Amino acid sequence: MKSSEKKLTIFLLNYFRYPLLKAKYYFSISSIRYSLYLFRVKPSFVAIQNWIYNMITKKLELINEQTSPLFRIMWVYNYDEPVRKQFGNNICAFHIGNGLILSVAHNLRAESGIVNSIDEAIFQSEILPQLNPAQNQLFAQCYLLDSNTNKRYVNITDPNISKSVIELFRQIKFDTRWLTLGQRNICKPHLIVQFRDSLFYNDVALTGNFNAATSFQEPSLNRHTFLIELELQKAFYNNDIALYKIVNTRQDVIKRLPSLSVDFAILDNSVTNFYCVQSSPGSFLGRLLNNATIEGYSDNWSVFTDKIGGNYIMEGLRYLIRGYFRFGSSGAPYVYYNDAEGQFKVNAIQSEASPIQLSINNNREGNYQYVNAIASPLKNIQNELEDHLTA
Repeated sequence: MKSSEKKLTIFLLNYFRYPLLKAKYYFSISSIRYSLYLFRVKPSFVAIQNWIYNMITKKLELINEQTSPLFRIMWVYNYDEPVRKQFGNNICAFHIGNGLILSVAHNLRAESGIVNSIDEAIFQSEILPQLNPAQNQLFAQCYLLDSNTNKRYVNITDPNISKSVIELFRQIKFDTRWLTLGQRNICKPHLIVQFRDSLFYNDVALTGNFNAATSFQEPSLNRHTFLIELELQKAFYNNDIALYKIVNTRQDVIKRLPSLSVDFAILDNSVTNFYCVQSSPGSFLGRLLNNATIEGYSDNWSVFTDKIGGNYIMEGLRYLIRGYFRFGSSGAPYVYYNDAEGQFKVNAIQSEASPIQLSINNNREGNYQYVNAIASPLKNIQNELEDHLTA
């Protein structure tokens, strides 16, 4: 890189990062050229335009289905049975390379409510013995046995009966937390990858790695869905971060998934070119890139309620963020543009929005558009994460 180009890069970096410089030199091609003249730099219009174009291109890549590192994790019942497959526990997640996926941890110990299928052995040994005759008959009607799979499948259409069954699960202390359901192989976490077309990243060869159980058309969504199996590696409950790894998947499929490099620095609240990549405002299908601002820092402390395993504390360093956050943005990455490398890097993960959102008539209920959020810097788990990235 030429000396003038280095000066140009440094100036543009400072221009977008520091508000006072931006105020002094209003952003336009001509004003930047004049400002650079003060630095004895004479870049061409093309150099400046290329820098801006690269930034816009990188932004659009973050929300394009072919290049975005943002995905969703869902826990799938009957994942190997195409007709009976059912989904739950939807959460944002992102790929950081080597098949490692980051999301939040607070959904792991939430209760699932209705369990959609149960192995007959578990049903006979852990559920029926805890029920009285009337309850026993109710469960037998709600969970029908298939002798071919030796599993019972939920058969409930009345919402009131669903509520009764959920309450009975609680009364007999049957553990319906997603974490436990995964450990017992009742359901499994999967990465959800979706495209408008039927090919996996427009690649015929890669698409051939999927079968009828892991690849299917969803006409109502106008999407073709691919499922990639995940395994929970570790839950950092204090920091509200969960680390997953892709398993039982070919390396060429894993390498094709877009990813974000990690930057473990604690960013100053004056940093600009800082964004949240989350699901689009109207649905979980699309993606949204929006400006975010670090308003401050918090030595956080809050209690997460776990009625089965016991409450736990979420604590430690957090960013206080201002921006736009939809209901369901937990697990979304915060990225900033690294000028020197010409790429976006992930720095933090969306943890909580609802504890500090604006109220309407002093009532937070039903308010799904938040302007403040709490984010966990990835610096909090740097040592553990680096061990996995270099393994």
